[in-house]
Amino acid sequence: MGDRLKGKVAIVTGAGRGLGRAEARALAAEGAKVVVNDLGGNVDGTGQDKSPADQVVAEIKAAGGDAVANYGNVTSFADGERMVQQALDTFGRLDILVNNAGIIRNRMIFNMSEEEWDTVIAVHLKGHFTVTRFAAQVFRQQRSGRIVNTSSEAGLGGLGAANYAAAKEGITGLTRTLALELGRYGVTVNAIRPRAATRMAGVVDIRDAVTRSQSVKGMALPDFMQEVARMATEPDAFKPELVAPLVVYLCTDAAANINGRDFIVGGGEISLVSLPEKERTIYSESGWTLDQLDTLIPRTLSAGLKNPALIEN
Repeated sequence: MGDRLKGKVAIVTGAGRGLGRAEARALAAEGAKVVVNDLGGNVDGTGQDKSPADQVVAEIKAAGGDAVANYGNVTSFADGERMVQQALDTFGRLDILVNNAGIIRNRMIFNMSEEEWDTVIAVHLKGHFTVTRFAAQVFRQQRSGRIVNTSSEAGLGGLGAANYAAAKEGITGLTRTLALELGRYGVTVNAIRPRAATRMAGVVDIRDAVTRSQSVKGMALPDFMQEVARMATEPDAFKPELVAPLVVYLCTDAAANINGRDFIVGGGEISLVSLPEKERTIYSESGWTLDQLDTLIPRTLSAGLKNPALIEN
């Protein structure tokens, strides 16, 4: 047991298996008391089972830590409030929130149902909101707190998971906004884009998406899909436990000045993702005609410039 988080209390959503389990155990190993939230559903969000959360609580206690189970659904505003209240009632405070709960329902956009879209958006994006909403009240009042959100490289572009990609990149935007809103109160909000060989990474439809991408003539396989392909064949190199240390670090006092950033992490790699910036610019005080854009847009896009360039008419 370490002591970097001694006296702290954490909530980890989706902590019954995979990445959430590794994060909860790692936080507890540094002295944090943990609310282990997990609905206990399948990777597609169906079903419910208390045993995954109970098992992680038992593992933490067996290792000398302290934890309590929570079986709430992160898509429920009321359950989000109850989760935060449980931390306060059980342990007397709340210092850390790790938003991790997620599901996957991959489908090409022309085959995707409304329910498949809505469910994935709800669990990932709304699921980050429901708990954060009430944790942020506590953090603002005590003028301290750590939030770690879970985005994905899928948000940078992929194939066969528009719902998941939209939710995950939405989480990135949420993270940057929360960092600005809460930073003044001593709260940091950061995001990770994990590479971990979990149940979600191993489901058949992701492997099918990789295969489809590889079969599209002239289409380069996105970086994150290459990593997903590796996870299927090299799971030991992408254990969730390799992601957890960065999450713990972002929750410590040492990371007090890291705010609003997102990291790719997993397989031994930690990469800081750059903040979006203008790549190239064209400007005209009088606005643009279509004839001008016919000429300038292709030239601007093909300029090959690494830094923003100003092109005046």
